Amino acid sequence: MKKFAILFLIIANSLNAQISRIEPGNWWVGMKLNQITLLVYGTNIHNLEPEIKYQGVKIVKTEKVENPNYLFVTINISPETVVGTAKINFKNNNKTIITKDFPLLPREINSANRASFAPKDAILLLMPDRFANGDPKNDNTTGSLEKSNRSDESGRHGGDIQGIINNLDYIKTLGYTQIWNTPLVENNMPKYSYHGYAATDFYKIDSRYGTNEDFKRLVSEAKKRNIGVIWDVVLNHCGSEYYFVKDLPMKDWLNFQETKTRTNHIKSTLLDPYATEQDKIGYTDGWFDTSMPDLNQRNPFMASFLIQNTIWWVEYAGLSGFREDTFSYADKDFLAKWTKTVLDEYPNFNIVGEEMTTVTELSAYWQKDKVNVDGYKCYLPTLMDFALTENLVKSLTTKNDWESTWKEHYKGMGQDYLYPNPNNLLIFPDNHDMDRIFSRLNKDLDNWKIAMALYTTMRGIPQFYYGTELLFTNEKSGNDGQRRADFYGGWPGDSKNAVTGKGLDTKELEAQKYLSNLLNWRKNAAVIHNGKFIHYAPEKNDVYVYFRYNDKEKVMVILNKNKEKVNLDMNKYNKMVPNTFNAKEIISNNDITVNNTLEIAPKSAIILEIK
Repeated sequence: MKKFAILFLIIANSLNAQISRIEPGNWWVGMKLNQITLLVYGTNIHNLEPEIKYQGVKIVKTEKVENPNYLFVTINISPETVVGTAKINFKNNNKTIITKDFPLLPREINSANRASFAPKDAILLLMPDRFANGDPKNDNTTGSLEKSNRSDESGRHGGDIQGIINNLDYIKTLGYTQIWNTPLVENNMPKYSYHGYAATDFYKIDSRYGTNEDFKRLVSEAKKRNIGVIWDVVLNHCGSEYYFVKDLPMKDWLNFQETKTRTNHIKSTLLDPYATEQDKIGYTDGWFDTSMPDLNQRNPFMASFLIQNTIWWVEYAGLSGFREDTFSYADKDFLAKWTKTVLDEYPNFNIVGEEMTTVTELSAYWQKDKVNVDGYKCYLPTLMDFALTENLVKSLTTKNDWESTWKEHYKGMGQDYLYPNPNNLLIFPDNHDMDRIFSRLNKDLDNWKIAMALYTTMRGIPQFYYGTELLFTNEKSGNDGQRRADFYGGWPGDSKNAVTGKGLDTKELEAQKYLSNLLNWRKNAAVIHNGKFIHYAPEKNDVYVYFRYNDKEKVMVILNKNKEKVNLDMNKYNKMVPNTFNAKEIISNNDITVNNTLEIAPKSAIILEIK
């Protein structure tokens, strides 16, 4: 009698079973990653047995976990599988309780060989909530916990995907060929949700930005203008309102699941030969914040979920690259697997990792082909070069009576030998986590111009932050709200408009034109994209000179931070150029003849295309 009661209870629970999610909700035929693990979530589903009767698709295994609301179903999709919709029947006692569709889609033509961002590109970084409000109707959507409040610098302001689409022509005119948006996935948190780094659904665009289809349309519209779209990936953490945080699948789904211990933020522990395992774990496993749970990538189900999700977005939307947030905070073995899996699927794909440090050794450790003393191999193609930004600001804002302050930058560049591929570093004057470059340069327009000339001619891939071309500032150092100010003209009634020029002052118009001219010239300057780099040690005259060159072209860049003009003796550079030569000066667009010496105006940049 007791056995019958238990059997009856199991059957009753199964009949009450519900499935609310299968993630991913579809896959593509012809992928190298053709064995995937579906996360199935619902109510009382642990006794259900999935079945697929579709030629080429096979269930490899079904795994139950501690929480009866989860099943993990691993399926294999053979290369011969025909495009269509498979039915997943969830059964109990050979009776189908629930049936779910699982679409098997065709891949975009030549998807595996898709182009990605590279040194030929210039990237515009956008924070969607602060860029432009193209659809005020989605400012406050049903079910969203935080409402729009533009007067709150830490609140949501209403920018969205339609706002980006509306400004694509402006972005193209400026000279950009790639857009990197901070995360667009749902961040349904009670407050401070606009930045996007506390995801509550990795598979869904936040409804206050639009829909998944809207994002796909953004990528399509950008491609029409020869602009790629880079996806901001977060592998380390999510938001506390995520369904799989509020209803945990198992005991080790998160790190420090019970204590919510914060990270120690000490990056050096990963390379430190004297560091304890406790301190290393304190870095990688600690939470950024009690509202941002740390994901445990050592859990194989979590690892599969994250890998599949990032590849899903590439195929679904047609992405041209990844920027990966807080790179080294995730488990290092997982990072090697994730980067390798992505590159196996897309050999030309580029991924830039955020390793927020000015210590070159800590950054170079992660780059593909780096030979590390501990034998660790990662497959990350690109890293963000925070050291270059720090050194450049020091060089342009400090004085030294003994030697040129350009030596800060010069010596920093000398550390490039630590990188297997320094030409593939992401270089940037600022971003959403840094004070605005114009503020850091003490609002000196001449020094800002020198910096822009450097970033458009230096080795690497340049990225600029929206508003840099308009001399955006933050009056309070470290203030995120001011660093992430609303773009001019992104909202009806704005007193300034970047696109039309309304309300812009003389300096803002001058800066906008200056950077746009450099970026549009750079588009076709192959020598800047792939040329070699050589620089000359700066002397007390505080002039920094370097060349970009290949077998056919040569560009000479001269940066003078002095308040006085400098007569440059060309004899010093005769290994690269003769004492007398003709050139086109890019910034002024003038043809010039150099004869033994060249006069450089005070606080100015010169870019010479040698003829």
